[in-house]
Amino acid sequence: MLKNHPKGLIPAALSNMGERFGFYVMMAILTLFLMSKFDLDGTEAGALYSTFYCSIYILALIGGIIADKTRNYKGTIIAGLLVMALGYALMSLPFLITTKYIALAALLVIAFGNGLFKGNLQAVVGQLYDNPKYSAKRDAGFQIFYMFINIGGCIAPFIAIWVRNTFVKMQGYAYNAELPGLCHKYLNGDENLDVDLFMNYASQVSQTEVNLESLKEFAGNYLEAFNTGFHYAFSVAIVAMMISLCIFLWCKKTLPTPGQKAAGEKQQLDKEEIKQNAKEIKQRILALFAVFGIVIFFWFSFHQNGLTLTMFAKDYTLLRLGSLELSAEVFQSVNPFVVVILTPIVMWLFSALAKKGKEPSTPKKIGIGMAIAALAYVVLAIVSVSLPDYSTISGSPLADSARVTPWVLFTVYFILTVAELFISPLGLSFVSKVAPSHLQGLMQGCWLGATAVGNACLFLGAVMYESISQTATWSVFAVVCFISMAVMFSMVKWLERVAK
Repeated sequence: MLKNHPKGLIPAALSNMGERFGFYVMMAILTLFLMSKFDLDGTEAGALYSTFYCSIYILALIGGIIADKTRNYKGTIIAGLLVMALGYALMSLPFLITTKYIALAALLVIAFGNGLFKGNLQAVVGQLYDNPKYSAKRDAGFQIFYMFINIGGCIAPFIAIWVRNTFVKMQGYAYNAELPGLCHKYLNGDENLDVDLFMNYASQVSQTEVNLESLKEFAGNYLEAFNTGFHYAFSVAIVAMMISLCIFLWCKKTLPTPGQKAAGEKQQLDKEEIKQNAKEIKQRILALFAVFGIVIFFWFSFHQNGLTLTMFAKDYTLLRLGSLELSAEVFQSVNPFVVVILTPIVMWLFSALAKKGKEPSTPKKIGIGMAIAALAYVVLAIVSVSLPDYSTISGSPLADSARVTPWVLFTVYFILTVAELFISPLGLSFVSKVAPSHLQGLMQGCWLGATAVGNACLFLGAVMYESISQTATWSVFAVVCFISMAVMFSMVKWLERVAK
């Protein structure tokens, strides 16, 4: 699988694992943390979640501009890792994060660090394949890169959950996903709260009887324990950032520096740039922005995994598999795990098709990925037909007998990840191939900027989740993906010409 690929590929991917580790810590716990810490409903938490995830990717444009202007890609990448570590350190301090606005400020520090780091490392990886010796392996190289960066994401949700639950246990309580919401409802005097159910849950997690007189004290103590555990869970990402920094510093000499070549190579680069006349550059940029416009809708649908799909796991999914107790956050590990497992299989499939001359072009693969993403939401929409609306269960948790099996979400995440393998790494490859040589950092930033636009709309998923039926909510995402697929296939021939 690694044969005939440049030596810098794996070190670059391993140095990206810390960023992915932190990303999946956030994907697993951020929405539930915001709802528990600040007593937010899904729509309010969704607005903050959307702002953060939009900022992560839109700031990649700034990071790309900084690196392109300074020609110091490696220095910008190092600065990004340090800034991200600072942001996670701020999020880990319970005494600092006292309002949702302070939390958002800390999140934006993380987002800025990510913007300095992510797109520029991708540009460096793309530069590895500008060498004619490796150019034919570009798609496969980005698939390998994508697989390795997700290794950290496989374990991130489990470690974050372990830290949170361990702290809760140290305070004398057990984990219960429903209790933070019930605690807030009790403290706010919500008349729809089932007090008997609340006392029953409180007694279970305390392993002692909690009565009406002690219920208020329990609610305050449990929230403090639960939220502090969340804070400490953020701190695990700091360690991951430092590991990534050490790897990058160790291997950076094996990586190219876009725009800083030896004198002989610089002359060759100038000749190549001259050949890219104004008309060709315009066509390349138009093609890239056409693809950017399509993937907006994929990321709008895909990144619901940390928002509405996490809410669905908490509200509608039986968090038990046989005798194994699950957490709502655990489903976030499915995506990176499947990326790692399936990438070699997908690469083998494309290689086998290539040998027969039947391998789809990169634009066709992206269109196929949109169809697969739509299928995931079709499955969820069908399963949700018999589920009650969220408004009817917001006062009390849904009975276990009325919840769906966890295999539903495992299946949905599996299908969405297959779609991701057809879109994300191959999209990165397409950008690195088509982008004009002097705009590599900026165009990688624009790819992430398109992701940012999709993420800016994530809150609409939470609005639908709490306002209309579950089937209607998931059907919207399916329709959006199907329409994007159709538009993508309508442009395939033009995109293939430009890519050549």
